[in-house]
Amino acid sequence: MDAGSDAVLSAEAELALGDLGPAASRHNWRRSAVAVGDETVFAGLADGRVIAARLAEGKPEQRWSVDGDGERYVVSMDVSGDRLVIGERGSEGRICVRDAETGALLWEYVTAEDVGSPTNETFFAQPFVVDVRVAGDQIVAAARRYERDGDVQEWSSVVYGFDLEGDLEWAFDVQASPIAFDVDDEQVAVAYNRCPDTHDHECGLVVLDLETGDEVANWDPGTPGERRVGDVALTDDGIVVASHGDKHGYLLENNCGERWRVDLASERDFEGETLYAYPNHVAVVDGTAVFVTGNTFAEKTRDPDGRHPNEHTAFGVDLESGEAVWSHDVRGFARCVSAAGDLVAVPSAQNFRERDAETHAVHLFEAGSGLLETHPIKGISSAGDLADDRLAVIEEPVEYHDEGITRGEYRLHTWRLEAADRDSSGNDSLE
Repeated sequence: MDAGSDAVLSAEAELALGDLGPAASRHNWRRSAVAVGDETVFAGLADGRVIAARLAEGKPEQRWSVDGDGERYVVSMDVSGDRLVIGERGSEGRICVRDAETGALLWEYVTAEDVGSPTNETFFAQPFVVDVRVAGDQIVAAARRYERDGDVQEWSSVVYGFDLEGDLEWAFDVQASPIAFDVDDEQVAVAYNRCPDTHDHECGLVVLDLETGDEVANWDPGTPGERRVGDVALTDDGIVVASHGDKHGYLLENNCGERWRVDLASERDFEGETLYAYPNHVAVVDGTAVFVTGNTFAEKTRDPDGRHPNEHTAFGVDLESGEAVWSHDVRGFARCVSAAGDLVAVPSAQNFRERDAETHAVHLFEAGSGLLETHPIKGISSAGDLADDRLAVIEEPVEYHDEGITRGEYRLHTWRLEAADRDSSGNDSLE
């Protein structure tokens, strides 16, 4: 449902972020990042700039900004206390840590020295800092680099543990493609979505000791092919995994023994086509795992006629029983999910197969019961963060190839969380 007068999210501010070439019908690689701090929102941009905006009475006031060189993208970001951690995509794949109050550079690390320099100038070949996270008195980051020689695809990657002053305490490197990780007080769980047959690494999930970086457990969906795991979340009840291998969701014990699995978007026959969709994201709050699936794919064609019934769908799965209790069609590709309290925000971008601008929106869910509200956006939602009673989303312009119309702008949106009587409607009951 669209947000009304009793909305949980109250629109707060918009901030123009400058010029950016529009995304196209298919999804661009990640070009922006956002993080919510204490009354400050930090935006990392496609030209390498970083902006800190304080929000006073609904009006954004720029506190500081750092210029970029136009040759690298800020693609991951986290803030905690006085530390702002930034991950880039560019020829050096830098991790930068700045003073959150002033923007001053405290230290940086060049991941290309470990994962290698790009073999060509294409965007996809650049070293890519997948995610960064402040975890107590440590900073955890994951970086990867891709190259292709004919039909042979290769990844090199490193997961890092730094202290707050920038000293490298440990590094875990494998030839595979990390796509996400999660951290708690003791562990780092790393999801690898690609593990090529030409490499030795064959685990879609690796659990590391946070203090030492030692591997303590691993797991794999055990399915043919190189696709493995799409996302992971650590909880008090175990490890929740979104599996690319068999398109299921899992709850694992801390030692990676399986407790349950639920079918999210596995292969279905549709008028002669075998269709599936990848579960790309998971967040766990309030005893519920919220999974989100992506685009329809087919076994034998890149452009299927049919659509998987569970494409672009958010599912709420009870953590104890493994039963899906609600679902909702988010209608477009979600690049991220973000959770705080008992809420989960899902920014959805373009549906490149249907190319319907009405799908561009941000969806807010109560984890245990489903959809609370939907906020339309003219462009596409490319990055989001929900924290400290505020949701921040970066909008990018988009131009579908068969329209020739640029929709939306490059700008930052913020909403405040308001107390409201939460009545989830618009979900498909699975009871």
